[in-house]
Amino acid sequence: MKTIILTLTMILGFVTFPVFADINVFTCEPEWQSLSKEIGGDNVETFSATTGLQDPHHIQARPSLISHVRKADIVVCTGADLEIGWLPLLTRRAGNPRIQKGQPGYFMATGFVRILGIPKMVDRSQGDVHAAGNPHIQTNPKNILPVAVALTARFSKIDPANAGYYEQRLADFTSRWKKAIKKWKKMTRPLKHIPIVVHHESWVYLEDYLKIKQLGTLEDKPGIPPTSGHLVSLLDLMKINPAKVIIHAAYQSEKPARWLSEKTGIPSVKLPFTVGGTDAAKDLFSLYDDTFNRLLEAVKK
Repeated sequence: MKTIILTLTMILGFVTFPVFADINVFTCEPEWQSLSKEIGGDNVETFSATTGLQDPHHIQARPSLISHVRKADIVVCTGADLEIGWLPLLTRRAGNPRIQKGQPGYFMATGFVRILGIPKMVDRSQGDVHAAGNPHIQTNPKNILPVAVALTARFSKIDPANAGYYEQRLADFTSRWKKAIKKWKKMTRPLKHIPIVVHHESWVYLEDYLKIKQLGTLEDKPGIPPTSGHLVSLLDLMKINPAKVIIHAAYQSEKPARWLSEKTGIPSVKLPFTVGGTDAAKDLFSLYDDTFNRLLEAVKK
C-alpha cells in the first residue's frame, strides 16, 4: 500500500493542473485590455474585441464575441456611445447577468473622467456625432490613472478575496505612471500650441493635453469619408493658415492625409491611437512614447 501511495504521489508531482483566472475580463478596446493586465496581473484572463488596426465604432457582433461576453465576469469598455452599434447587441445575446448595465461587471471608462465635446444638439445632418460627448479619452495620458483607480475598485468588488493584490498592483502602476507623466510633460514641450489637421475628431483629449490647436478635419462631417471638395477647401485654408502636422490614426486610410501633405508640404503622421496601432505601441507606456516620438519627429521636418 505504501508503495502504491508513493507511486501516486510521484505521478501527481509531475501532473500540471490547469490554473484558472479569478476574473474573466472582456474589453472592447486594446487600451483597456492593457490596463486590466496592469491591475489584474495573473489573476485576470483578458480578451479585447478590437485591435489597434480596427475602427472601434464599427465592429460586427460576431458569435465568437458573444461567446466571450457570455463567459465574462466584467466588460471593460470606453462608453459614451463609442460601442453603441455593437456592445448592446453582444450583452443582450450573451444573456450573462453579471455584465448587464447597472451590475458590477459593467464598466465604462468614460464614467470616471471629464468628458469633452458634448454637443448642444444632435441630428443626423451632423454626421456621426456622439451625444454623450467625445469618447476617445485614451489620447490623454492623464485620463488613464482615474480609470485605473476605478477599475481596481471594481476588480476588488468582483473578487474581494484578492482585493489586496489589486491594490498593490495599482500602487505599483500609479508610481510608474506618475514618473512617465513627468517624462512626457518635459518631452512634449516642443509640441505645445502647434496647429494641426486631423482625419477625424479623435484627438480632442490629446489637443487638450498638449494645448494644441485643431485647424480642421479631413472629414467634412464626423464618420463621413473625406470628399474631394472638402479636401480642396482645406488646401485653400492651409495656404492662408498652414498647419504644422496632419494626423491620422493607424486604423484610418492614409490617402487623404497623404494627398493634403503632398499638396502643402505639411508632414503627415500616423499615430497608434491605441495599444497595437503600431509595432512600437505594445502597452500603455509605449503607446504614449510612440505617439509623442512620432509627433516630435514630424514637427522637425
